[in-house]
Amino acid sequence: MKEILDIEAIKAAHRRFSEERQWQQFHSPKNLSMALMVETAELMEHFQWLTEEQSYNLSKQKKEQVALEMADVLIYFLRLSELLGIDLEEAVKLKMKLNEEKYPVEKARGLSTKYTDL
Repeated sequence: MKEILDIEAIKAAHRRFSEERQWQQFHSPKNLSMALMVETAELMEHFQWLTEEQSYNLSKQKKEQVALEMADVLIYFLRLSELLGIDLEEAVKLKMKLNEEKYPVEKARGLSTKYTDL
């Protein structure tokens, strides 16, 4: 059975990694948000110019590269939440509630329309 993702362990490992290298001085919310966008762009680069079908059928090597970019995104994202003291579980619960209100099933089912245009 696969273990559940341990977010707190990831945060602690990255904090330790950064402290050992004295990189905390560079990890401001501003810098981390920029690094997050850079890593997200690197993730997107793997899918640029692929068809929808091709994007589902990556080679083993490409999938491994995508996984590493996704890990970078997650690491920076979690570090940013830690520095800002954001409880991600509570934030996700709130956002899901807001999304349910903005996109009621009876109006949004099967549509990609923005909530303001439903």
